[in-house]
Amino acid sequence: MVTAIVIPIICLYFYWLTKKEMRESYEKWADLNNVPEEAIISGEIVHMSESKQRYYYHRYVHVLDLTIQSSAKKQWKGKKITPLMKNASLLSLNIGDTVHLYGNWKEEYFHVSRIHVKEQSNARK
Repeated sequence: MVTAIVIPIICLYFYWLTKKEMRESYEKWADLNNVPEEAIISGEIVHMSESKQRYYYHRYVHVLDLTIQSSAKKQWKGKKITPLMKNASLLSLNIGDTVHLYGNWKEEYFHVSRIHVKEQSNARK
């Protein structure tokens, strides 16, 4: 009699706990787009790499690693992390593009919120 009551309660508790964890992980994953814009880096793209990484079970992120060189010959590393949702749009960049990166500083890199590609003049094209 006791097992007929306790086992379903335990199953319901673990079901509720799993749903709660999945909801929290979804919110963290979807919140990767919301990076505070506290600083700006401007320069030319020297190196660029893209990768698709697993975030949580069936959720993925697109990671764009950039190395930017400013006009003062200083180099910075930037990282743009975009959750791969159905409506996610990925920016196409090329090495040599002049960009403005908006975001904030993490420990070793600049965490990018948005990227603005500066228009080139017709003489350089």
